[in-house]
Amino acid sequence: MNRRKFVKNSAILGAGFSLRKLPAFSGPGFPVVRVPATQRNFSSKVIEDTILNFQTGVKDQELCWLFGNCFPNTLDTTVTYNIKDDRPDTYVITGDIDAMWLRDSSAQVWPYLNFINQDKNLQLLIAGVINRQAVCILRDPYANAFYNDPDKTGEWKNDVTDMKPGLHERKWEIDSLCYPIRLAYRYWQLTGDTKPFDAKWLAAIKLILKTFKEQQRKDNEGPYHFQRNTSWATDGVPMNGYGYPIKPVGLICSAFRPSDDATIFSFLIPSNFFAVVSLRQASAMVEKIMGDHATANELNVLATEVEHALKQHAVINHSEYGKVYAYEVNGFGSYNLMDDANVPSLLSLPYLGAVPKSDPVYQNTRKMLLSSNNPFFFKGKAGEGIGGPHAGRDMIWPLGIIIRGLTSNNEEEIKHCITILKSSNAGTGFMHESFHKDDANKFSRKWFAWANTLFGEFLWETYKNKPYLLA
Repeated sequence: MNRRKFVKNSAILGAGFSLRKLPAFSGPGFPVVRVPATQRNFSSKVIEDTILNFQTGVKDQELCWLFGNCFPNTLDTTVTYNIKDDRPDTYVITGDIDAMWLRDSSAQVWPYLNFINQDKNLQLLIAGVINRQAVCILRDPYANAFYNDPDKTGEWKNDVTDMKPGLHERKWEIDSLCYPIRLAYRYWQLTGDTKPFDAKWLAAIKLILKTFKEQQRKDNEGPYHFQRNTSWATDGVPMNGYGYPIKPVGLICSAFRPSDDATIFSFLIPSNFFAVVSLRQASAMVEKIMGDHATANELNVLATEVEHALKQHAVINHSEYGKVYAYEVNGFGSYNLMDDANVPSLLSLPYLGAVPKSDPVYQNTRKMLLSSNNPFFFKGKAGEGIGGPHAGRDMIWPLGIIIRGLTSNNEEEIKHCITILKSSNAGTGFMHESFHKDDANKFSRKWFAWANTLFGEFLWETYKNKPYLLA
């Protein structure tokens, strides 16, 4: 994913933004940067009411401004909703890249799920995402990003893999197949609606199961390989595109991380934890909705196998922190101790329902990750937080700060995260992919909807549960 676009001037807000004055809650320095109502891709009354609720109850004017810009950003700017074959169909771009990532699209609409029973159109929009994702998975379960036009070819059409029209990128990432399950499961839990879960959706689930089993690589390297003609080392996979050797131990290989950077050791631990959760969710749905006992059992058996392998291979004895989770392992005993801000990350495991916050190994790991012992934890004049190889050294990702806040029980830590995030907007009114640890005006991606919407989720959760932290 080519996201290495940096901005040094915080006044550059992009075409289509209005600079009128805000309503009475705002003050000088908070221009209207949200897309005008007539130009928004989708509008929801319940979301607008939620914004008004927040802005009425919070005294911090900058947080009110940021929430009003960030929380609806996915709906305002990235969704295209239609009816296709008498079913909802929703295409969701990431922001400044016109392609739909299975991961990003799920995460972008996730915070709206809690409001769908109050807005039928919003429910249909998310049902459309579920429907579209099933189509994408059936097109290619190894692809991470897709175009709206199934015949379109893009900048990565010459990648050395089984590339085909309609694919933006074909980077194999476990989480690409987990996120659609997470979205579908939560949608079903909240609404009881089973219309999206038809034969096509079941076929997609079966293909996910097949793909996960292939990538356990018990008998051979499997059908997937990937190489790219590029000077960016993290965009290529070594050893003829299959990655460095692994010892089959029951874990699932992932050629790439959720940052779209290549893994070092193919057993990516956060994504395997995510797979266990997703497989069990899919099993419950297939059993209760479809009545397919055989497939439900296969999903559950694989979840148990991966869970057992994690217990055997994911935990490392650290000389300073005790038992911690590794980021990547290879089954031979080699491991990588770090974390990347993109989700799934080790820091995000409780957010994804993979481990409880109280898990002692997680707590040990958390201490390690939020210290100089994590090579991608950066601290400077503009803030502190986890980054990753994708945006480079000293670049902090708001995603990592948000997840730190969402997984914390410490009120001072939550408030600290909000303070850093607020200052990191650099006067633009939005979150970004990353910002420099010493200068928030140096940032990448001025239009990155996942970070915007997730920040809105963090602020809303804080407002509901600990509103005094927003004062």
